[in-house]
Amino acid sequence: MQWAKGRPAARYDLAISNVLGCTIDDLPGAAEALSLSGRNDNGYPPLLEAIAARYGVQPSQVATAQGASGANLLVYAALLEPGDDVLVERPGYDPLLGAARLPGASVVRFDRAFAEGYRLDPDAVRKAMTPRTKLIVLTSPHNPSGVLADGSALDAVGELAAAQGAHVLVDEVYLDTIEAPPPAACRSDVFISTSSLTKSYGLAGLRCGWILSSPALADRFRRARDVVDGTGSIVAERLAVLAFAHLDRLAARARAILAENAPKVQAFVRGRPELDWVEPQAGTVGFPRLRPAADTTRFAERLLAERGTAIVPGRFFDAPQHFRLGFSGVPDAIDPGLREIAAALDARAW
Repeated sequence: MQWAKGRPAARYDLAISNVLGCTIDDLPGAAEALSLSGRNDNGYPPLLEAIAARYGVQPSQVATAQGASGANLLVYAALLEPGDDVLVERPGYDPLLGAARLPGASVVRFDRAFAEGYRLDPDAVRKAMTPRTKLIVLTSPHNPSGVLADGSALDAVGELAAAQGAHVLVDEVYLDTIEAPPPAACRSDVFISTSSLTKSYGLAGLRCGWILSSPALADRFRRARDVVDGTGSIVAERLAVLAFAHLDRLAARARAILAENAPKVQAFVRGRPELDWVEPQAGTVGFPRLRPAADTTRFAERLLAERGTAIVPGRFFDAPQHFRLGFSGVPDAIDPGLREIAAALDARAW
């Protein structure tokens, strides 16, 4: 996160992972929805109802948060104690590890292997479990590869967790980029789903995140929020309700951007002999492997410094031979950004 916040601006930013940001014109009625006050003690009721209706659950199963990262933090804060173990996938999104350490838990890794298409392997989870495992954490679509977790594999992981009184947290922040199955939290009470309006809808500025779970767990997450930030911003939550009223249109906008950009990136990776990858099934990013390099850090640094193009080094996901490549931004930046990457590959800039 510090790298992402502190890196120089790029002319062609292929490091971003959220859909191109909306403007105020993309949200009709925004001015009328603004208000500086209102009751949202345990979440703004119209927002809870909108989220619940969207995902086919009851409002009692919804807890709101500051984005998906805030939602994940509330889950950790509510369920973990010092000495607990948290299983987190590898490669994986670094804040999912760091947030687990805040309440004093220990992080144990399980692999989603490149050679196996980054599939979710219940046997790998089983082998990583300890008597202290309280939470199993994964992403679907997988961040950074864009691979979806298979439903039968999710069920098998849920059974492993239930057998020792643990839970499964599935960060689904990229899931709405496609017509997807219901959230994992709909599978059984052992599952917890988190998401937000950020990645799939281009509404990062609202910081609208949520947790879907059983009603009993949702209440625990709300109590955790009491000591984190109390409540959300009524300004943002009222605008988020408006966003849900237009969500189908916003989803179509996002999918149109991805439909234009993704094939260009797919063709590029297929056409470069130095690169291979597991082609993303969903989401806004892919995770190519630069075969000649042991670590893509120098390649990413030179690409940004010399060619004004940003990608994310794979070391941030515990896979240093790879880099994360985003295709959710301004369509006009994709072609020139890929040309700069091609030039850097031709120059063997690693």
